[in-house]
Amino acid sequence: MVHDALPPLAAAPVTHSMPMARNPGTPDDAESPGGFDELGARHPRVAGARTNAASPRSVLARLTAGGTRSARITHTEHLPARAGRHADWPAPIRPEVIAAVRTAGIDRPWEHQARTVERALLGESVVVATGTASGKSLAYTVPALSALVDGAERPGGRGATALYLAPTKALAADQRRALAELAAPLGGAVRPAVYDGDTPPEEREWVRQYANYVLTNPDMLHRGILPGHARWSSFLRALRYVVVDECHTYRGVFGSHVAHVLRRLRRVAARYGAEPAFLLASATAAEPGRAASRLTGLPVAEITEDASPRGELVFALWEPPLTDLRGERGAPVRRTATAETAELLTDLTVGGVRTVAFVRSRRGAELVSVLAKERLADVDRSLPGRVAAYRGGYLPEERRSLERALHSGDLLGLAATTALELGMDVSGLDAVLLAGYPGTRASLWQQAGRAGRRGQGALAVLIARDDPLDTYLVHHPEAIFAQPVETTVLDPDNPYVLAPHLCAAAAELPLTETDLALFSPAAAALLPQLERRRLLRRRGAAWYWTSRGRAADLADIRGQGGRPVQVVESGTGRLLGTVDAAAAHTTVHEGAVHLHQGRSYVVRELHLEEPDGSVALVEEASPPWTTMARDTTAITVLETDTEVPWGEARLCFGSVEVTNQVVSYLRRKLITGEVLGETRLDLPPRTLRTRAVWWTVTEDQLEAAGIAPEILGGALHAAEHASIGMLPLFATCDRWDIGGVSVPLHPDTLLPTVFVYDGHPGGAGFAERAFHTARAWLAATREAIASCECEGGCPSCIQSPKCGNGNDPLHKRGALRLLTELLREAD
Repeated sequence: MVHDALPPLAAAPVTHSMPMARNPGTPDDAESPGGFDELGARHPRVAGARTNAASPRSVLARLTAGGTRSARITHTEHLPARAGRHADWPAPIRPEVIAAVRTAGIDRPWEHQARTVERALLGESVVVATGTASGKSLAYTVPALSALVDGAERPGGRGATALYLAPTKALAADQRRALAELAAPLGGAVRPAVYDGDTPPEEREWVRQYANYVLTNPDMLHRGILPGHARWSSFLRALRYVVVDECHTYRGVFGSHVAHVLRRLRRVAARYGAEPAFLLASATAAEPGRAASRLTGLPVAEITEDASPRGELVFALWEPPLTDLRGERGAPVRRTATAETAELLTDLTVGGVRTVAFVRSRRGAELVSVLAKERLADVDRSLPGRVAAYRGGYLPEERRSLERALHSGDLLGLAATTALELGMDVSGLDAVLLAGYPGTRASLWQQAGRAGRRGQGALAVLIARDDPLDTYLVHHPEAIFAQPVETTVLDPDNPYVLAPHLCAAAAELPLTETDLALFSPAAAALLPQLERRRLLRRRGAAWYWTSRGRAADLADIRGQGGRPVQVVESGTGRLLGTVDAAAAHTTVHEGAVHLHQGRSYVVRELHLEEPDGSVALVEEASPPWTTMARDTTAITVLETDTEVPWGEARLCFGSVEVTNQVVSYLRRKLITGEVLGETRLDLPPRTLRTRAVWWTVTEDQLEAAGIAPEILGGALHAAEHASIGMLPLFATCDRWDIGGVSVPLHPDTLLPTVFVYDGHPGGAGFAERAFHTARAWLAATREAIASCECEGGCPSCIQSPKCGNGNDPLHKRGALRLLTELLREAD
């Protein structure tokens, strides 16, 4: 059995410009009417940043001048500038609010802003899904401010209130700063405050009692505000609007959890007599009204026609060159996207081009920063201090310090994870580097949209990793530029998600049969199970929470698998940061190299499930290698929901149980990725019940395809790897959200079988999406393998960066013949 397991619980340059089909994913790097992102406060240009004299085309030309760099560009897309269309403010807005907006430099709104405000003032729930920097924040902020000013004039009480939800702390903090600037002329009528895990205890009571615009995140709403709703009664009683920013991020298991958190909010607010309107925003959402309705449980109108102006965007696809090195099984190795990104970030920083490089992993962001600093030190000793890394897991004071330096212009270059992808405005950014495809077109446009937010031109460069999907995309640009963003996938009926929220709701207010329809049609069937587990008890017509524990602790809404692991410096006891529990076995096992703020540490001990929480003890060290965990996986079919015949083959979807264990780790050279050795580990196995798609083939089909028994395992394994690599093109997922197993003779199917499964308890909707798009998904997989130039398989087609079997066995030609035979009767 071989698997592609999840971490536990050169073409010539092409210049092309095509008319873009209108879709919400097209980055409208617009001249925001005034200031912050969509809010509007004007910001001057930052000292040290380049001026508008350098166009994105000239910046790209400088990056590719001389040498062989120009051959690395496989495609260049030019999105032309666009003029905006204004409208008048709807009449019911308070004149004081219009005056404050004009003080910020905005005389008239764009058409889509006016339409959104108009619906919000009528008390309707609405989603505005227009491009980045198109003024979405202003569209939902103006009606909220107008309501707060109205409420401030009412005698007694708090008047109206508004709740803002952001998926990240950084975005909430940034919005609070911008809101305070915009609302300054309104005086005490608007009292914004952030309420999240970083809010000091002494400030929390003030927020509960006096703030009327509270900015938080779904996590704090779930664990703090809703369980303690009695202390928030005056705020909830006056709740007029709930803003859900970057709503496209609420997908998969996380989105399913947030859908129930919002339903619990509606239920508790109704207890105090409030029925707030929901105002949602996203620059990258397909079918936004439908997705927003599924998220909130309410009918939601959609505004999608973008009337804002946009500066020119030049978007280049970049493929690193092949090296002379050989990787696993002698496969050719490309220069890493990490090294290529660090080099480009260095060149852009030297040229004074303000740049953010988005990197897929926390370790990768740290490494890009370290490499860029080393290169910059050879140019000018003052430059390394103007580049930094930004990622989750930093302490709050570190994050705030970096955010201030980025806003002030003290930083010219930043290597960041997706923690900076969402909504945060960075004045004057000129370029974005994407170190690898971020997993979805929605994320790609979000990241590209971080630059050019003042109407100036912007450059975006997607640097391909040595990976099947990245390689496919840089040679098939139409898959990026001629396709809409993905449909948001979430499943509120998932029993693993629904059950803990029913318990949380019962702990907040006794649960009645009338409440069940609010959550899901599946809720009634779960109640007897929760009673048998002695979590709920029925008394009369209601169910009550009976356990002594906190009901909110049952639901881990980000699916991180428990409390974060603390990373502690062993010599000093200093807390460096945290690592998600689900990633601990693969990232902070003994011997792992851990990067933090440009410094390198080696994990000496990992203590799991200690009374005070799990701890990884580290020592500062600088080994010339990185580490990568290896694991094994077994899979059992629990139930087959759907089965479709493809000739003799079968395509199936259903429930499975996956058992995964990290067994060793590899040491790889920093720049080249060359494997230096493997070390065994002794970590406990983890089990996961989830959803999967799988397909089988018969002996007759194998004989027709010319696949002998000795190459069958390699053919199945190669097809599995490539299909996992291509699934993010068809489902709103990332390669690391899914896993796979391939078996020449599986005990449950009694046939050669390939499985692809969701890496979250109960499933996340990705495998189901794969089942429904299987014909196109597997055809693209076959094309990706067939078009790769390598002879026997490489990371660009069939090798996987997370394979637990060391990418052995693999058989490229066998995979091609196997997929050809499978697809022959797929229709």
